[in-house]
Amino acid sequence: MSIVTVQLGQCGNQIGFEVFDALFSDSHCPQKFCSKRENEAYQASCKERFFSEEEDGVPVARAVLVDMEPKVINQTLSRAAHSGRWKYGQHSHLCQKQGSGNNWAYGYSVHGPRHEESIMNLIQKEVEKCDSLSGFFIVMSMAGGTGSGLGAFLTQNLQDQYSNSLKMNQIIWPYGTGEVIVQNYNSILTLSHLYRSSDALLVHENDAVHKICAKLMNIKQISFRDINQVLAHQLGSVFQPTYSGEGSFHYRRNPLDLMEDLVPHPEFKMLGVRNIPQMSENSLAYSTFTWAGLLKHLRQMLISNAKMEEGIDWQVRPPLSGLPTLGKMPLSKELHFNTSIANLVILRGKDVHSADLGAFKDPALYTSWLEPVTAFNVWKTQRAFSKYEKSAALVSNSQSLVKPLDMIVGKAWNMFASKAYLHQYTKFGIEEEDFLDGFALLEQVIASYSNL
Repeated sequence: MSIVTVQLGQCGNQIGFEVFDALFSDSHCPQKFCSKRENEAYQASCKERFFSEEEDGVPVARAVLVDMEPKVINQTLSRAAHSGRWKYGQHSHLCQKQGSGNNWAYGYSVHGPRHEESIMNLIQKEVEKCDSLSGFFIVMSMAGGTGSGLGAFLTQNLQDQYSNSLKMNQIIWPYGTGEVIVQNYNSILTLSHLYRSSDALLVHENDAVHKICAKLMNIKQISFRDINQVLAHQLGSVFQPTYSGEGSFHYRRNPLDLMEDLVPHPEFKMLGVRNIPQMSENSLAYSTFTWAGLLKHLRQMLISNAKMEEGIDWQVRPPLSGLPTLGKMPLSKELHFNTSIANLVILRGKDVHSADLGAFKDPALYTSWLEPVTAFNVWKTQRAFSKYEKSAALVSNSQSLVKPLDMIVGKAWNMFASKAYLHQYTKFGIEEEDFLDGFALLEQVIASYSNL
């Protein structure tokens, strides 16, 4: 089962490179905790999923790269080629001379239709190289112009042309104090369009990843590359192979299947990722981990809506099962307990079969309309990931994005009410009605998540 990755815009291409590099590095890591035969099966599964074979023996990423300016794509192609370990296909990219100027409407209404045929042809060529296509992984930002506008346009096209294949959009949520004045408009338009055409939105918040770099990785001057490497680590810990089922040692599971477990209803499509442990090489040398300790922290990160293990609020407790909740909290108040629709825990490393996940099966963690047996899943492998002897990733469909989404909708609405910058969108055919449709859809999403 192979996945075709579509890297869009500056952000999507830079992250895409780090993801492929992390996947390749991990699959060629020396292994202490699994047999040579099992390690070879893991490597073969990773390769089939994300790389195709070239005549010269260098694996080629199953990816299509798109940007409306040449600089980043040229850098990305060259970095992969110079690594000497893997590369991008010779004819797998499309770039132009003129960007989208951080204007969603330009990416969606001008670049989209103009380059639709060329990009869809590139994607089709990648699909034809797969023995079996499991779906598409689309990497993009939602604040700029090309990644967001063209990304929304292409996701719609993929939905039309490959309706039976899964589509996951990995979205970079902008800094709260972003540098693009219209980032909230771009975000509203991106999210509302993707909600209609994507199967799941895997969201990473720049602010949260920035904190991980500063507090857990001890990086003093944080660059986009540092942030992208943390993102790539998190994505790799989700996408690398895991056993097909309990008691199985085969690596046939399609990682995009996580959407079928985590998105039980089309109103709830927003997923977040948490990882534990995450630390610098220096700290790792002095650290030991138990599954009980890692999972206790991971569960508290989930219910208190903490994005990393430092600064968790240990006071937050699930409501007692069976007792009526005392009215739903208004959004203005702190949403203390983070209710989940569904969770997937992915465990990798030594003694993985001894890990006890009973605490994640507590009905109090979940909405009343799904039983924990349906709402909770676990994937495992005793093959360690990256440099960690034991590690856990949690992909969660929960209320954790209600607050940031409400803030973006609120800021965009304030600008929209005074008609600020609207002319930049209307001149490319995006009307006030399109904005109002977007606001209405996202207000409904906020209400649905808030009422869990």
